[in-house]
Amino acid sequence: MSVNPELLVVVAVFLIALLSLGIWVRQGMRLMTGKLEATTLVLREAEKQTEQLRQELTELRSGTIGVGRRVLDLEKSLKQQQARLEESAEQDPGARLYTRAAKMVGLGAGVDELVAECELPRAEAELLLRLHRKAG
Repeated sequence: MSVNPELLVVVAVFLIALLSLGIWVRQGMRLMTGKLEATTLVLREAEKQTEQLRQELTELRSGTIGVGRRVLDLEKSLKQQQARLEESAEQDPGARLYTRAAKMVGLGAGVDELVAECELPRAEAELLLRLHRKAG
């Protein structure tokens, strides 16, 4: 049996081409595997950062809720103090006169007006006028 030399050349070329193609595919696979590993590492790092940010956000929410509750408590306390002050001012008729006199000073009233309207002694009216004008 005789083998055709041309057929042997074609088979040899085919085998060489097939071997070259296999080497090229293997190199491509190595390259793709490297890229896949690098992408996986980047993804894992991103997942870690995302989890860390979630934890920080949870802590911020908890802190904000605590601050909000504290503000509400302070507002409630302030309203109670204001109510007590108003109640105290209503119970003390002298305090009402001084409160009225202070408002009048704020509106520009003079000593004579304070004496006439609030029935304050002249010395007290002068003192009140000095005190409130310096504060304003």
